[in-house]
Amino acid sequence: MRKSFLFLLCVLTLSTISAQKKSELKKTEYELKVIELTKNKLVKDAFAIIDQLEPLTRKEHIELTQIPAPPFKEEKRAQYFKKMLEEAKADKVWIDSLGNVLALRKGTKSIRTVVLDAHLDTVFPEGTDVTVKQKGDTLFAPGIADDTRGLITILTVLKAMEKSNLKTTDDVLFVTSLGEEGLGDLRGVKYVVEKSRLKIDSWISVDGTDIDQVVNGALGSVRYKATITGPGGHSWGAFGLGNPHSAMAKALNYFSDEASRFTTTGIKTSFNVGRTGGGTSVNSIPFESWAEIDMRSSSPSQLRKIDSIFKVAMKKGVDEYNRGIKKGPTLTLLLQAIGNRPSGTTSPNEAIVQRALAASSYFTSSPAKLDVVSTNANIPIARGIPAITVGSGGRSEHEHSLDEWWLNEKGADGIKFVLLTLLMEAGVAK
Repeated sequence: MRKSFLFLLCVLTLSTISAQKKSELKKTEYELKVIELTKNKLVKDAFAIIDQLEPLTRKEHIELTQIPAPPFKEEKRAQYFKKMLEEAKADKVWIDSLGNVLALRKGTKSIRTVVLDAHLDTVFPEGTDVTVKQKGDTLFAPGIADDTRGLITILTVLKAMEKSNLKTTDDVLFVTSLGEEGLGDLRGVKYVVEKSRLKIDSWISVDGTDIDQVVNGALGSVRYKATITGPGGHSWGAFGLGNPHSAMAKALNYFSDEASRFTTTGIKTSFNVGRTGGGTSVNSIPFESWAEIDMRSSSPSQLRKIDSIFKVAMKKGVDEYNRGIKKGPTLTLLLQAIGNRPSGTTSPNEAIVQRALAASSYFTSSPAKLDVVSTNANIPIARGIPAITVGSGGRSEHEHSLDEWWLNEKGADGIKFVLLTLLMEAGVAK
């Protein structure tokens, strides 16, 4: 009886192991492709070239960081990076009518076009000191990581492909775009995707430095500048006239209450009153009060709902305030859209996501995580183009601050990861 039980146990164990192996085989389909590619002589040559280029990559990283690229004033950096792409020997390099810099590297079949993208602009205003300072092994400068490291990464990818004669089957379009940050509102990518006549089949953005994270979710946002205006006057002599600040406070209070209730349930959604202003002096009734409001969600429907809540609450607050004005004209409300980033998701089951996860696992000890972030990839995702955002390697902190830093901790692995992800998506010519 005991022997029969042991025999049955062995059979069940072997069956379980067999089932697990079959399951693992499905899960590792893309990992097997990674192994195949990393054994390819040309790919190994390209990886070796990335290592050899490290001193030059560092030098160019510093040089490019020190070329200012304030919001809406990226021209100087664009021209400099265009020259760098030309020297890297892309097949065609040009600046489009908006100011994006593009470089095309033809594939052997040119059936599809895969974009590799990083953004030119930083968040820092004109006049910011962008001199790179080194402390120990760490580089400090505004924009050193976000996204100058991304620009240098895609440049080095192009160089490695050229120097190793590594050809893809699909065309690769290198896009360095304007206006990713702040009120730039993704204007560069919007132009490439929505207004240019370029045919794009998939999109890989390089932004951030973590290579154990693949962004497949687009965190959307809607932004408004709300302005309430009135006649203004002396705080004593014109007392009783409508006060735009008081009306703004009432309207924003209605919005905050309604939005707080709405955001307690469902897919995560946020709201923020980021800036306010108006008025001339403490003893003057202001003629204007303004506020800038940001609302975010990865869900398009949630974004539409909180957008509606905002508009209704603002009108309600101003209308209610106007009913209590003792003299003079009523106040007027103007809502001006200052930002619209669509939300959406590239399915985790999409090949581009699985390819990036597999490429990440090759270079990291722990499985890569999927994430939701606002990046250039928002636009292709919203237009149904398979798109992701990946990191460029190394380690960084304090992005968007004057204390931003980048450390070359296995930075070459980040460039190899981006190259491998690109090759998984664009195919390697035989």
